Parts: sequence; C-alpha cells; structure tokens
Amino acid sequence: MAKPNYAFARRQRDLAKKQKKEEKRRRKLAGQQEQPSQPTVPPAGGGTPDTGEIGG
Repeated sequence: MAKPNYAFARRQRDLAKKQKKEEKRRRKLAGQQEQPSQPTVPPAGGGTPDTGEIGG
C-alpha cells in the first residue's frame, strides 16, 4: 500500500485557501464599486479632535 503524500495534500489545502481568500477579496471590491459613495458625516461633538487640553 502506498503511503499518503502529506506535502501534496497540504499544498492543495493551501492553494484552495488562497483561492477562496482571493475570491472573497474580489467580491468585496466588486461590492464597493457597486455602491454609490455616500456623503461622509462628521463625527458628533463639534468635529474637532480632542487635544487633551483642559479649558482651552
């Protein structure tokens, strides 16, 4: 009986994982392109970053 080729099996799993990840990335990019860009809403609280200064 032939022994299993674990290196080949691992390589196939890695290739499948890489292909699945690439497909997910492409779907994500396609979804971003389909959606119209929405206007950005400034954050609540005046829109200025907190500098840590007190009273000023």
